[in-house]
Formats: sequence, C-alpha cells, structure tokens
Amino acid sequence: MTKLSVNINKIATLRNARGANNPDVVKVALDAERFGAQGITVHPRPDERHIRYDDVIALHQVVTTEFNIEGYPDKRYMELVRLTKPAQATLVPDPPDAITSNTGWDTITHQSLLNDIIAELHEYGVRTSIFINPENKYFEPAKNTGTERVELYTEPYASHYHQDRDAAVRPYVEVAQLARELGLGLNAGHDLDLHNLAFLKQQIPWLDEVSIGHALICDALYYGLENTIQMYRRQLEL
Repeated sequence: MTKLSVNINKIATLRNARGANNPDVVKVALDAERFGAQGITVHPRPDERHIRYDDVIALHQVVTTEFNIEGYPDKRYMELVRLTKPAQATLVPDPPDAITSNTGWDTITHQSLLNDIIAELHEYGVRTSIFINPENKYFEPAKNTGTERVELYTEPYASHYHQDRDAAVRPYVEVAQLARELGLGLNAGHDLDLHNLAFLKQQIPWLDEVSIGHALICDALYYGLENTIQMYRRQLEL
C-alpha cells in the first residue's frame, strides 16, 4: 500500500497572508488525518513564509499518523528534528531563497555531508529520506549514506505526462527498480495530482509514500478537503 502524506505548507501560506490564525494549520492537520491522510508533511524554510518553526513544534504534539519534516539540513532544521523526532526527515537540497524544491541531491558530491547528517538523524531515532533526481548514478551513493529511503523528484514526470506519459515515467521506473535492488524504500513527490498520480503508482506499485501539497490543496478549493483526500487515496488504489 502506498501511503498519502498531505503537505500542509499551502495552508500556512494562506494563514500568513492575513496574519492571525485562520486557517489553523494544526486543526487542518488533524482534520486531514480524520479524512484519511496517512501522514502529514511540512517543509519549514528559514524565512518562515509558510510553515513556521513553532508550527512544527505544535504539530508534533498532536499528529498521530506519520509526521514528515522536509528541509535543508542546516543547524536550525537539525535542532527542530531533534526536538520533535518525527517519523521521517526528508532531506532536500534547496537554498534558502528557493520558491520550491527544484532538484534532488547530488549524492556523489555531497556524500560526506549526507553521511554525517543521516548518522545524526539516526541517533535521534528518525527514519531518513533523500530527495533525489531519477538518475541511476545517484542511487548507490544514496544507499551508502545509510538512508532508509529516497524520494523521487517527480516534477519532470509531471511536466511531460500529458505529452507522452510512457516516456515521462520510463526513467522513474528504471531508478525505482534500482532502488528496490539496493534495498532502498521509495517515496515520491512534487507536482503529483489527480491526473498523473494513478499512472505513476501503476508503473511503480511498490512506492511506499507520496507527499502531495499544492495540487491537493488547490483541488480542495473545488471538492472540499475531505472529498479531495479520498479522491487522492483512490488514485493510489487503482
């Protein structure tokens, strides 16, 4: 079974646009779990333009499904993970000024850094995942860091899905098979939606988890959050 983790960053973006606490990200996280989300994902950034560091502290006290904290492993991120001990820490190589994550780790160049970071996260009892591009060369070095999982960066798949879905998914199937051979768990995320999700899952049925935020929250404007989460769950069960 592939789990659906709902990224609630966009809920915080909406709240921050007006100040105060509407919508309440903690309530939305609890409602999302009640509606069928099997995990909650957040990605705090240094400028706190969406999820704030104190949101993460508050969420870790109430989330009962898998709590996943994404981010660049700077000092503040590592301290946040140490304090909250989420189910999973997803390491993303985005600089502080990035609008959104736009590439995976070069696990060859940064293997020493990742080795040290992952060793520290394991001391906290936290499962790790490395955000990674669908290129074979990065997977064995990823395995050598000691990480339990990798997360496929799926924006290129989503961008080309409507032109030629078979060609778009091909490199992902190839690296997914390699990940399985290496004993790496497999997550996926970025620009997945109701149009392209089912096909990805059908081609890679051993996916452990998908993390979806932007598209899911946009769909919720039309369908409602409860219905939307169930719609995404059904895509993973086709």
